[in-house]
Amino acid sequence: MSEEKQLVKAVRAGLAALADPVKAPAMQAYMKSAMPFLGVAAPERSRLLERVMAEHKLPDRVTYTAAVLELWRSAEFREVRYAAIALSGYRAYRPWQDPDLIPLYEEMIVGGAWWDYGDELAIRRIGPILRGDRARVTPIMLSWAADRDLWRRRTAIICQVGAKEQTDTDLLTRAIEPAIAEPEFFLRKGIGWALRDYAKTAPDWVRAFVDDHPGLSGLSRREALKHIG
Repeated sequence: MSEEKQLVKAVRAGLAALADPVKAPAMQAYMKSAMPFLGVAAPERSRLLERVMAEHKLPDRVTYTAAVLELWRSAEFREVRYAAIALSGYRAYRPWQDPDLIPLYEEMIVGGAWWDYGDELAIRRIGPILRGDRARVTPIMLSWAADRDLWRRRTAIICQVGAKEQTDTDLLTRAIEPAIAEPEFFLRKGIGWALRDYAKTAPDWVRAFVDDHPGLSGLSRREALKHIG
């Protein structure tokens, strides 16, 4: 059995062993998920995945990508997709985090089409890749900011959350501005989140941005100024 199939099998078996059918319906309802849950709590899931990924090291980038995609595409339960996301960011594979992985993450962001998938991928996968290769990734984020897909647009807006002094304010501005007039909650919330986070580093810049963009929704404005008045 190939390395990726061994890992995938171990993940599925481990999650199935931890399944709690009593918890599963409430977890599914909370996440408003069409895909069912097994009922595995996050701490238990994290411990399992840490053990499985340490025991089943993948030898190369091709095998790693195949394992992530197998878990993601074949998932029948939401925890299996969470496992795909966890595997994608496992520390042993950080050297492979470069712009060539963006199509993989794009498939997961667009196909998953919900915040619990997309936010992790935007901030902890796309964001570091952006900071590592701005020349290649900035044009992609600018194109996503103007895309019709909600989750590409949200990714472009929030991908710099946590970047602090490394935030590219031109990209942040150009990612936010096309979405300012949109009524979609996840765009408005994403704008507010991105600005609120950057306000920890540059409160004066955020105040000026809010003042210069009177069309910001009340939600975006409140979130942006939440801690700086």
